[in-house]
Amino acid sequence: MSAVLVSASEGTPLHLIEKSSYASWLEAQPETTQQWLIQSAYRGSGVSLIPGNGSVAAALCVVESVNDFFACGQLASTLPAGQYVLQQDFTTDTLTAIAFGWGVGAYRFDRYTTKPEAKAVLVLTDEVALGQAEKLVEGTCRVRDLINTPASDMMPQHMSAAVKSMADEFGAHFSEVVGDDLLTENYPMIHAVGRASVHPPRLLDLRWGDESHPKVTLVGKGICFDSGGLNLKPGDNMRLMKKDMGGAANAIGLAYLIMANKLPVRLRLLVAAAENAVSGNAFRPGDVLPTRKGLTVEIDNTDAEGRLVLCDALFEGASESPELMIDFATLTGACRVALGTDLPGFFTNQKPVALGLMEAGDQISDPVWNMPLYRLYKEALSSDIADLVNSSNAPGGAITAALYLEAFVGDCPWVHFDIMAWNRRAFPGKPVGGEAMGMRAVFQYLSGRYSTN
Repeated sequence: MSAVLVSASEGTPLHLIEKSSYASWLEAQPETTQQWLIQSAYRGSGVSLIPGNGSVAAALCVVESVNDFFACGQLASTLPAGQYVLQQDFTTDTLTAIAFGWGVGAYRFDRYTTKPEAKAVLVLTDEVALGQAEKLVEGTCRVRDLINTPASDMMPQHMSAAVKSMADEFGAHFSEVVGDDLLTENYPMIHAVGRASVHPPRLLDLRWGDESHPKVTLVGKGICFDSGGLNLKPGDNMRLMKKDMGGAANAIGLAYLIMANKLPVRLRLLVAAAENAVSGNAFRPGDVLPTRKGLTVEIDNTDAEGRLVLCDALFEGASESPELMIDFATLTGACRVALGTDLPGFFTNQKPVALGLMEAGDQISDPVWNMPLYRLYKEALSSDIADLVNSSNAPGGAITAALYLEAFVGDCPWVHFDIMAWNRRAFPGKPVGGEAMGMRAVFQYLSGRYSTN
């Protein structure tokens, strides 16, 4: 992706105005500018180029709110090539929002084909805003790249390489447990889900930060492709299942933001990476399988595999008693039924954290919504022959999935994100494809909770 955010002070003037201020702004403009906007039928919304002496004298963009992190999401791609300088005075936080939208609007997934680059460049003199925006853009683009990459090039070994490369980048410690070693090291569920694939399953483990700092553990569901297993998905439902590692991608992106911003925490990232494939040794409906915790699980449906790999990773994460453990997973269609595909739901056993996350998401245009851990639904997880069943046909599937995971968390302060990780439709700064959902909200919350200021 070309650099569309730079430190400089010269360029074409860009007037970024909120709709509520447009009328007063227009009155203060020269008569020629007013007449141009009137004659060109500009309606006080979106972009207009103001001519002068045979070239673009200025650009105008009117938005609902300059603090919306996606308000400028279309500008890098729609404005003519060149540098643009904001003509209004904005705070550092607002400049960060403007620059973030500009930066993610330039995103292209061009690994397999050539796409025209965005060539409109935003110049900033506020180095703090520029640095903050660049990191947020980079974290988001890393998540998108991981999800958009097809399973042919994003199997557990590829995800391992990505996490190891990030560990090397920040001087973190990386280790992994691979294939049959998962049985030796007591991660039986990750092994069971991934054993049918020719690509061995793995538990990826990254550690970073001062050991004296508060422990924060991130866990990601890394199902690199989900066929549904023996409960095979219909073709249409399988089409986007390269995105079933979207939870892991978001956890990896969040780990990047934490390390890039040197947040004073002791970070651990655990990614359960596997392909849910079909072969003669695939796990079956009706099987009873052990978990790292020692609980037994009856398999009702092999397409409810994400919670299986997560339960081993969550139990391991909780064993170190972190101050907060957060998992990301593309876990249930039920959460999408409840909230739609654009709004990620989350569950937590910490009510103050729930409020903090929703407030943080609103601040950074990454809304998230707290869902209930409704205890009476636990009955749906009962099995006649095992400690738990992995899924049920009872209503409230997102809740029962979260309650299943909670059984492996114990008293550990915990947040579970059930996300789509995919844009089904395009919006400014949000192309169709893989997406970071909830990642920036969590980083905003963690930054406030563990601020060095």
